[in-house]
Amino acid sequence: MPLQHGFTSAARWLADELGLRTMASAGKDVYIIILARYLRLFAYGAVALVIAIYFEALGFSDEKIGLFMTLTLLGDVIISLLLTLVADAFGRRRTLLFGAFMMAMSGMVFASTDNYIALLLAAIVGVISPTGNEIGPFRAIEESTLAHLVPEAQRSDVFTWYVVLAVLGTSTGLVVGGYAVDVLEAREGWTEVDAYRTIFWIYTGVGCIKAVMTLFLSRRCESQEKSEQVVDPINGPDEQQPLLNDPGTPSQETSSRPRHSRAWLHPFGAISKQSRWILLKLCSLFFLDSVGSGMAPFSLINFYMERKFALAKGKLGGIMSATWFVSTIGNVFASSLAKRLGLIPAMVATHLPSSIFLALLPAPPGLVLTICLLVGRSVLNSMDQAPRSAFLSLVVLPQERTAVMGIVNILKTLSQSCGPWVTGLLAGHDRFWVAFVVAGSIKAVYDFGLLALFAGRVHESRDAKGTSSANDDDQEGEVASDSETNETVAQQEDDLVKPSSESGDSLTVANYSGTSSQQ
Repeated sequence: MPLQHGFTSAARWLADELGLRTMASAGKDVYIIILARYLRLFAYGAVALVIAIYFEALGFSDEKIGLFMTLTLLGDVIISLLLTLVADAFGRRRTLLFGAFMMAMSGMVFASTDNYIALLLAAIVGVISPTGNEIGPFRAIEESTLAHLVPEAQRSDVFTWYVVLAVLGTSTGLVVGGYAVDVLEAREGWTEVDAYRTIFWIYTGVGCIKAVMTLFLSRRCESQEKSEQVVDPINGPDEQQPLLNDPGTPSQETSSRPRHSRAWLHPFGAISKQSRWILLKLCSLFFLDSVGSGMAPFSLINFYMERKFALAKGKLGGIMSATWFVSTIGNVFASSLAKRLGLIPAMVATHLPSSIFLALLPAPPGLVLTICLLVGRSVLNSMDQAPRSAFLSLVVLPQERTAVMGIVNILKTLSQSCGPWVTGLLAGHDRFWVAFVVAGSIKAVYDFGLLALFAGRVHESRDAKGTSSANDDDQEGEVASDSETNETVAQQEDDLVKPSSESGDSLTVANYSGTSSQQ
């Protein structure tokens, strides 16, 4: 019996650490959103493996390839900006459905023509990922919806699995894409261009599947249900105030007013002044990170590896897939790390080493050491995504999340847009390696900036820790009901919105190191 009890306790502890208990009760909508992202990143991964090589096979120069990626990202900024800012008013499910159709349309054009202008227009107006990273309106709307559906104390777990399944999707897409290209090229009468176009037909099919999946999302995903909540004068606010506050920002008394009615005409005005101040500081940092990411996107890393080591497509796909698959190990434990270190320290502790590995990527002369650097970077690179998403969902008002997350993702895309063009110019002058050194250095500056702006100014919530203790003492360790969690969150926020009295410029935020028990 003691041994059995020990195994049971260990299993419960592991389930808590990995967020499995949270996911078990997350609900149908959460599962559909996460599965849809898995399929989307599967398609992005398959395309990222071949898109630069596909353009080279069509006879486009390195400069044209880089310019194409830059213009595609700029076009995505405009489309995503419009869609995410009006998504709550237009309807989140409708916006996701429209995005899925745009994705399918882009895939059809890429699979049907080799005209540079037609491909460029399809990529700008539609949804195609030239870098292998998230693109389009999907992520901002999905993250806002997940924050809407999941209680605060459980968001870190849900966002972790949201990232893990995305990484697995990219990994699967890479290996399937690389294997499919090799098999199709070996068939009689097939050229490499024909094989690449088959990948874009697969991309089209994924867009259609995503459209069907969107139809199964419930009305709970829409923002109106929570935006209609009002402040109870007896029990306090029900998540109507951001959890990060500067003493110098204006009063929050008017922040809970409904904003959807004016979202179509004044989308930026729907964001409160204190949230704009938070957004400004975060965007200034994300700009640096994204500039570095834009200079070394996943598709150009594939291009660099193929050019430097003359790898077959199947082998290249297998190597890149393996690095992404290994990275899921780190992502699974991202939530556990954030609970112990806190959101900001967890972001820096994982992102800074990955930036250093990126800067060192061109140094090894052999394939083995290069793969080691790729694996090391992949394991750590995306571990900051779940803490970052959880942090953003905490520090802005619920009705502002879609717009704020959309603006953040759009700024990141805009910042990335000039990177591929610069890298293309460097590659055309036999200076491909310079792009990785500069990119890694810029991303490291982002990490130090994050520490400079937020380290020591984030304080743990006493009530948040009490909430987790109560959850751990539950008879079967079940996740607290939505009503109980919201009641506790309201009590936390009533205390958290007050500026810290320790210093005139310190900030107060519910740190995730206090939202789960310390093991």
